Amino acid sequence: MSSDKRTLSQQALYEVGMPIRRSVLSDAYVDNALAKGSTEFAKAMQEFTTAYCWGAVWGRPGLERKQRSLINLSMLAATGKVHELAVHTRGAVNNGLSATEIREVLVQVCIYMGVPAGMEAFKAVEKVLIDMAAEGIEVKP
Repeated sequence: MSSDKRTLSQQALYEVGMPIRRSVLSDAYVDNALAKGSTEFAKAMQEFTTAYCWGAVWGRPGLERKQRSLINLSMLAATGKVHELAVHTRGAVNNGLSATEIREVLVQVCIYMGVPAGMEAFKAVEKVLIDMAAEGIEVKP
């Protein structure tokens, strides 16, 4: 669905969601995702996730972004979605989570979802934290 085909409420949610998405994931990540999702087919998913994930859910009151990041990390680790886990690890750091807090989420995933899920998550997250340090991005211990 192109931007001229969005409903009024979807447009409003998109406008709420885009600044949140950029704040959490970074302008560079979002710009890249939008460029890759520039076909008419892919654009619908970019618009949908921005409006509903970032606008309707992340834009809700009741939880701080740091709390939402903890929830996302645990769900993504538990379900084995390591690509999205890597993306949201960066977002979690942007939202103020420390390496210790992230590690503790993954330890809990190991207990409740199984060691294989936890190990995959640890590997993915550790790579992101190492990459971030190499990029000069400070991650709180």
